[in-house]
Amino acid sequence: MTRILLVRHAPTPETGDRLTGRAPGVTLDRKGREAARAAAEALAGLDIEAVYSSPIERTMETAVLVARPHEMDPVVEPGLTEMDFGGWTGQTLDSLRRLEAWQSVQMTPSRFRFPDGESFAEAQHRSVGSVERIAGMHEGKTVVAVSHADIIKLVIAHYLGQALDLFQRLRISTASISELSIEAGRPPAVVSINATGVVV
Repeated sequence: MTRILLVRHAPTPETGDRLTGRAPGVTLDRKGREAARAAAEALAGLDIEAVYSSPIERTMETAVLVARPHEMDPVVEPGLTEMDFGGWTGQTLDSLRRLEAWQSVQMTPSRFRFPDGESFAEAQHRSVGSVERIAGMHEGKTVVAVSHADIIKLVIAHYLGQALDLFQRLRISTASISELSIEAGRPPAVVSINATGVVV
């Protein structure tokens, strides 16, 4: 059995206010570093073979702190990167919620593509492929994958067999930990979602 621990990056000053996406220069503040250290402490007692991370700054900062108790460096995994929000990148959530297209993002995401960006279906395909690849490289081991809220929700929805249009019903908090169990010859399992505290 391979355990995949999906960790959302810790908060930044813009979390919850702005769709920062892949914009550079968005980093953890003091509160974010404290949250990342709490996630690291929750995972410190596990025998973790590797820590993978989206290349985005806030995820790498979180991954470095998660990997530190295990005396390892995170490995960049492009498939875990944030969605490409295209022309919506950097916009405030308040302004985006006033757009007619926002309802499609929330209610029918399977039909939506961000202007000059990525579709949810594309993001799900490449992120699930990344998780499958990681699991294949670490059979029978425990690994961490640090990513972003939408990406983690899309991955979990896939393993739940949940329709893409329902994935927004999942909630993934900053610095939370969700667990997948992947084993050859058995159906994959979603063990926990959006957990905080010690993971055993």
